[in-house]
Amino acid sequence: MSLLPRTADEFSSADYWERFFRKRGEKAFEWYGDYNSLCGVLHKYIKPREKVLVVGCGNSELSEQLYDVGYRHLTNIDISETVVSQMSQRNARRRPDLTFQQVDATQMCYESGSYQAALDKGTLDAMASEEEGTLASRMLAEVGRVLAAGGRYVCVTLAQEDVIRLAVEHFAGAGWAVRIHCLNQRGGDADPSAFALPIFVLVCTKFRQPPPFAVLEMCQGEDGAPSRLATVPELLARVKERQAYALMLQKMRGGTDASSTPSLTLCHASMGHARYTLTVQDSPPSAKVPPANHFAIFIVPQGHESDWLYGSAEGRAQLASGAKFRRLIVVAMHRDQEYADMAAVQAELSPMVMELAPPGMPPNQQVPFLSVGGDLGWREVVARGVSGLTGEYSVEDVRGEDGHLYRRLVFMNNTQLVQSESRLQSSAAASTAHKKRSKKKPKPSASDASACRVKGQSVDRGFLCCTHHEVMVAGLSLLGTEVISDRDVLVSVLVVGLGGGGLPQFVRDFVPGAQVEVVELDPAVLDVAKTWFGLQTDDRLKVVLGDGLEHIRALQSQGGHSYDVIMFDVDSKDPTLGMSCPPPAFVETSLLEKVCKLLTPRGVFMLNLVCRDSVLRKSVLERLHTVFSTVFSRPIEGEVNEVLLCSRAGGQGDKSSAVPKELPQAAKSLQGALQKQCHTALGNPQIDISAMLKDLRVA
Repeated sequence: MSLLPRTADEFSSADYWERFFRKRGEKAFEWYGDYNSLCGVLHKYIKPREKVLVVGCGNSELSEQLYDVGYRHLTNIDISETVVSQMSQRNARRRPDLTFQQVDATQMCYESGSYQAALDKGTLDAMASEEEGTLASRMLAEVGRVLAAGGRYVCVTLAQEDVIRLAVEHFAGAGWAVRIHCLNQRGGDADPSAFALPIFVLVCTKFRQPPPFAVLEMCQGEDGAPSRLATVPELLARVKERQAYALMLQKMRGGTDASSTPSLTLCHASMGHARYTLTVQDSPPSAKVPPANHFAIFIVPQGHESDWLYGSAEGRAQLASGAKFRRLIVVAMHRDQEYADMAAVQAELSPMVMELAPPGMPPNQQVPFLSVGGDLGWREVVARGVSGLTGEYSVEDVRGEDGHLYRRLVFMNNTQLVQSESRLQSSAAASTAHKKRSKKKPKPSASDASACRVKGQSVDRGFLCCTHHEVMVAGLSLLGTEVISDRDVLVSVLVVGLGGGGLPQFVRDFVPGAQVEVVELDPAVLDVAKTWFGLQTDDRLKVVLGDGLEHIRALQSQGGHSYDVIMFDVDSKDPTLGMSCPPPAFVETSLLEKVCKLLTPRGVFMLNLVCRDSVLRKSVLERLHTVFSTVFSRPIEGEVNEVLLCSRAGGQGDKSSAVPKELPQAAKSLQGALQKQCHTALGNPQIDISAMLKDLRVA
């Protein structure tokens, strides 16, 4: 399968082309390739028997080389009298039929439709910079006039953005077929300090009768299968992607530092769909790497590209450190694509990844493909949908490295983040276990019947996939042994942010006396939670659709509402912020004060904080300390997350400086209470409360 690279790096044409054309003045035609590099595509579109007009021939040897292989009907034109005289004298004896004429390409004297092909090597590029493209437009119009129906304008170009747009829009607007070939840039033995640009060959074919639709195509190499594009901007974007890819390769030939992790996406050549994403991770110069370990490819198991080890810069650096290679290419496979096996993936990737080899790697070096257990992993998209607030989403089942199946909710605007995750279990096994625990079989509800049962699998409601959810459950120990142990005591819980519903469902199922209210902004998320993640609402678990901020303000202003626990587990949709969870408005002092007033005297406020900005984190903690008497922090190992547990017990004048001594006993009581509740729910609570509180500290 042929692949087209697509890089996320923007191609800065202004700086790049300014530098390039300074260079180009020194060795003009070298940049456009010689006969050997162009002959394949030229012979494909220009036949020896055809009358060919060579526009702006200059002193290039290309016409001479074409003549020598049988092209005897070549008319070479140039505006320079000197060039025409020199070329005529040079070829008078050896090539008597090779014609050179002094002609202005913008005002040609030839009859309309008198040529079958027009060949242009760099002339369009040179003319496009004159008179803001007006000169080039007149030349293109004249070329179109002198070509017969079925004739081809074959232009060898470097495809500067303004130049290629001018030509493509001109001919596409006239109803011509437009095809662009991207030829490989000069080999890797070239001076690494030199520019390495792909050469493009623009082929525009004149129809006798223009078709009712645009014919726009892109080909990789001289023989690549054409990929059809719908619009001119899409075609131009493909050109720009190839240029950006060449620029990235040029940078990597000189090596990258460990902090620079360029990436690119390989797309299905005919369909244009993303198939692989490649991220380059170099080891730091100080790393102890075996001399023979130059280069390796690591295949990320399907469905695990968002895992910390593969989806974060820190994780990939750790992965590369453990692999011990100078350069590691981390390859992620995309959803909605089929992959036969590891051998097929290796065969498909090998031609492309070798272009990414580090500088100085010996020729014929064996490059290993690494993976987890030699397996591609497994992923199945079970549902797709569109949220009016967040856009497209995917619900997919993946096989974890522990062998279990997991269900994930992923929003397409941030595929590196798993929004929600639940572990699946065999529906038959869950049903059998439930029968053993209860003599009376309850009638399944409508929601349970539709909830996430695919191929005999259902959500294991006793298993929390996210460590921060486990910490929040463990934080209920701060309510005290008396509250936890007495199942007749009501524990009121307000959760802002539903996700897949795993956290509120767990609290409702296993915490004695829990009464849970959830506020969720997105109706699509509620629908997904009920349909695919097994959320079951009832008189002890209710979901309110609305803005969490407004809900908090309304509850506090109305009066008469109080909660033992308030949990914030809501992410920010703005990726530019240094804090991705929660949105900044949720930790403003005015809102925190309202949260505190909504808590009972024994109440606890729990906040999932994801903040990479140390200054911003410090500011959040300062605000929490001004409102709550006690603020504890529980960092999540291997993640940026930390859970903050805030208590109003003791009043603001009684600031706690240590974790309560009675907390271990309360943790044991909570563990016991959870286990006693297992007969009333699907699955067993699989959580170690004491372990979740082990690293708790005063913030």
